[in-house]
Amino acid sequence: MAWDFSTEPEFEAKLEWTRRFVKEEIIPLEGLASHWKEHPELFRRATDPLKEQVREQGLWAAHLPPELGGGGWGQVRLGLMHEILGQCVYAPAIFGNNAPDSGNAELLALGGDEAQKKAWMEPLLAGEMRSCFSMTEPGAGADPTLLKTNAELDGDEYVINGHKWFSSNASVADFLIVMAMTNPDNAPHKRYSMIIVPTGAPGVNILRDVPTMADPDHQTGEPGGHAEIIYDNVRVPKGNLVGNPGDGFLLAQKRLGPGRIHHCMRWLGQSKRAFDMLCERSLSRYTAGSYLSDKQMVQDWIAESYAEMQAARLMTLHAAWRMDEVGAQAARVEIASIKFWGAKVLYNVIDRAIQVHGSLGYTTDLPLEGMYRAARAARIYDGPDEVHKVTVSRHLLKGYRPAEVPTEHVPTRRKLAQQKFADFLDAAAVSA
Repeated sequence: MAWDFSTEPEFEAKLEWTRRFVKEEIIPLEGLASHWKEHPELFRRATDPLKEQVREQGLWAAHLPPELGGGGWGQVRLGLMHEILGQCVYAPAIFGNNAPDSGNAELLALGGDEAQKKAWMEPLLAGEMRSCFSMTEPGAGADPTLLKTNAELDGDEYVINGHKWFSSNASVADFLIVMAMTNPDNAPHKRYSMIIVPTGAPGVNILRDVPTMADPDHQTGEPGGHAEIIYDNVRVPKGNLVGNPGDGFLLAQKRLGPGRIHHCMRWLGQSKRAFDMLCERSLSRYTAGSYLSDKQMVQDWIAESYAEMQAARLMTLHAAWRMDEVGAQAARVEIASIKFWGAKVLYNVIDRAIQVHGSLGYTTDLPLEGMYRAARAARIYDGPDEVHKVTVSRHLLKGYRPAEVPTEHVPTRRKLAQQKFADFLDAAAVSA
């Protein structure tokens, strides 16, 4: 099968509109970032008209199939759109495909029953609700089989107890999708289920939004932070279970696969923005007798950044193409590869852009320092780099067999070569 990343003229026109819209209408919002945190209601008033423009273009929640109001364009086209949206942290939310809402909508589309879709998914798609994916725990991150939060069935209700953190958006969400152990006697990957929990349910104690490198002084606002939550005898109807008991990991993988494609393409958008700043600075900064663009070290940074970005882009589009052709499960190696490679490229390019700007790059006068802090998390969330490398290596090694070990002594290659050379000399002497 030939790779094909081309798009039809109609979709390219949508991408061009998106490029212009993000540059002219969304990126300028960054200048008031501290203002939006203090006054989240003003942020919503400022962005609601922008969301309406996106809807008018038919680009709202484009990651979903047509029957759910999306474009049904496939992962390659979605990837190209996310590459543009990645330039600004606010853009995905304004286009209705920000994490975790986009993934949760897909999750409910895949595993939810009709009542759940009507009560939770449809309002989520309409932008009338916000959601949270509550999975990670202080003692269980890279290995989700260590999750301890449990949900016991008591009559017609599940009773949930546990401790979660990095539950993104919880402090601004209307409902949470909680990963909890429901079948402790099953095999490890079939013990857990996903349960819908209204944020206001008794026993849902949102302790705080965890301060991070990307936002050490976080205040609740847009987008939401990463909450720490205690679930204390939280009761919800058993009808809030998504899918079947024990389906948690199966649904999580279906949810996370496409999301990783989108993450990686958004990282490319961030990388390209940093790369543009790197190049522009090198052409305008004069020092030590010439412009930075004339310095071989800076030229090396530019060339390395371009090559890394191109490799990441092609790898990501290939992974998206594979998903369109054979599905997420068959594209596991490609998805895992772009996750750790894309995170590395993002970090490298932003780092070089800061370096070429010197002290100015270290200040908050430019967006680079914020991009740099946020980029560090890319190597951790949705699975740390090391987990994805293990996935890649284990799968690749299945295609190999151990080298045969000889049971008897055999000459080394050097001895064989020496013997061949001696035979050649003997033959030459005879012929002479």
